[in-house]
Amino acid sequence: MSGPKALPTTLCNWAEREIGAVDEVRDASHPRENSRVWELVRADGCRFYLKVSPQARMYERETFALRHAVPAMGAGRAPQLRASSAEHLALLTTAVPGSPVEALPLTPAEEYEAHRQGGLLLARLHAAGDLTGHWRVEAEGALCAAAAGADRQLEEAGDRLAPAEHTLVRDLAEQLRVAGPVPLGFIHGDAWPRNLLWSGWAAWVGFERSRFAPVAQEFVQLACGVWADSPRLRSACLSGYGRELTPDESHVLTCLAGLNAVSALNWGEAHGDPRVTAHARRTLDRLTAGVFA
Repeated sequence: MSGPKALPTTLCNWAEREIGAVDEVRDASHPRENSRVWELVRADGCRFYLKVSPQARMYERETFALRHAVPAMGAGRAPQLRASSAEHLALLTTAVPGSPVEALPLTPAEEYEAHRQGGLLLARLHAAGDLTGHWRVEAEGALCAAAAGADRQLEEAGDRLAPAEHTLVRDLAEQLRVAGPVPLGFIHGDAWPRNLLWSGWAAWVGFERSRFAPVAQEFVQLACGVWADSPRLRSACLSGYGRELTPDESHVLTCLAGLNAVSALNWGEAHGDPRVTAHARRTLDRLTAGVFA
């Protein structure tokens, strides 16, 4: 792992034009090469985050989300956009109180409440935005688009998968292509405990994968991760969300989990991340055994 990343002078100058003089800069990047995030602290103690998106598409998605959908989650429940720069793919946002729930020593009651509130906030987000025109077309085609990528992912996986697993995932992809209509909304797109903050109140961060889509896609990371370990957190999240998934949504979620597992397996192997690889393998084992729920 490399050392702390320095904030370029041009970005620091841009930020100071927007929020005033910065007294302290702290590298807040994730431990991967393309993550570039800094915490900026003014002399009055106000904190902000400056994030450089690794791709234009991610910059566009997060900027759109912060402007048009995220405010529906409520004050203090997500970052507020202060400024954006298409030239630098940079976003400047307010800081949100709290730390990721996966990093906190929470009591069972606190953990349950954090996930319940997380589900409540996702429900607000899913109902936000204007789902018309090309946004609706994109959302309605999302499942077929996901299925279309299965062959490439399976080819990349090669003999990491058993022949029966190749067959299983191809079948799940085919089922996605013929799935009937399911509820659509504006999803966070990366909803898992790393992006769920807790300070006595829940908040979500990290909207670079947000988009209009079937809302069942929102729960793939959770279903393949923390929900598998703690079914009570599934109950907590959906209690806050306000409803259970429909049978059609549950079926779509299972199909998406298979595709996600292959993608995660490939990514984990390529980046030497045994945790991601292990989660992907566990999901495939659950799907093969027919116990994914």
